Amino acid sequence: TGSFKERGALNALLKLTKEERSVGVIAASAGNHAQALGYHGTKLNVPVTVVMPTNAPIVKVENCRALGANVVLHGRNFAEAMTMAMSISKEKGMKYINGYDHPDVISGAGTCGLEILQQLPDVEAVVIPCGGGGLLAGVALALKRINPAIKIIGVESERCPSMTAALAAGKPVYTEVRGGTIADGLAVVEVGTNAFNIIKEYVDEVITIPEHYISMAILHLLEKEKLLCEGAGCTGLAGILSGRLNHLKGLNVTTILCGGNIDMTVLGRVLERGLYSSGRMMQFDCAISDRVGGLAKFCQCLSETKASVKEIVQELSLIHISEPTRLLSISYAVFCLKKKKKTRRL
Repeated sequence: TGSFKERGALNALLKLTKEERSVGVIAASAGNHAQALGYHGTKLNVPVTVVMPTNAPIVKVENCRALGANVVLHGRNFAEAMTMAMSISKEKGMKYINGYDHPDVISGAGTCGLEILQQLPDVEAVVIPCGGGGLLAGVALALKRINPAIKIIGVESERCPSMTAALAAGKPVYTEVRGGTIADGLAVVEVGTNAFNIIKEYVDEVITIPEHYISMAILHLLEKEKLLCEGAGCTGLAGILSGRLNHLKGLNVTTILCGGNIDMTVLGRVLERGLYSSGRMMQFDCAISDRVGGLAKFCQCLSETKASVKEIVQELSLIHISEPTRLLSISYAVFCLKKKKKTRRL
């Protein structure tokens, strides 16, 4: 289903009692956990209901339905969806499977750590995205039990720093999501208690990064690795690109790309943001003469900088007359793609 969530979901479903299987399970999810439960629930003949926030990516909602899950859209965010799911769970007697704090889900996520050791036995540091904390806790527990010397670093978006806030407070606390985030899968307002206790003991560091580094990570993976990764899935790489982990230089470092279910309707905007953030695209306004050849001369100036013009928008409403020459000029909004970072200034 395009994310690591299958590991925990399958493990939790396999451990259900016969009675629990017949009644079915329920969960709240921004998408990936819901898809994982839907897929494996159908395979195991276990009824699955998932409550998703109304702003969940369309691709994840449609995939959940296609995979056989009963989808309920409720709430403006994950917290409100979770409240509804818990209510339905009590009303219908369905087992609630927390996508990041259920012990079986954390154990399933921990298999990522075992695979890392199989493929990279000499790994010295692992950088892991952190939302509710399930993946970070599971991998940290698996790796540290086998090799306590491995450094484990969690990475959050600074717009949803729920684990950072929990570590500062010494317990899980409600943390407001500050506006929208590209990493929708990490937008959890309060981390899980089980995950927090494991992370507090086994994780060396949790950092927060600005959103634009997540855009840069998505762009980097597409261009360099030919991989499409969602924002939450490449936040670990974003942490490395941010420069906030430079103290790991010289070590054997790996990160987990843990999800690829990005909404195609926002991918274009994310890529543009990545180009802006990496200094390869810029937008500026300018006024040029409204005489014949004025625009051509302006484009010639742009070509001398080696910039490629993506779009020029003419604002006729901003025609004005300059003094004292009395020349008409028109304002343009110009979007430029730069081939080299050195051509930043026009």
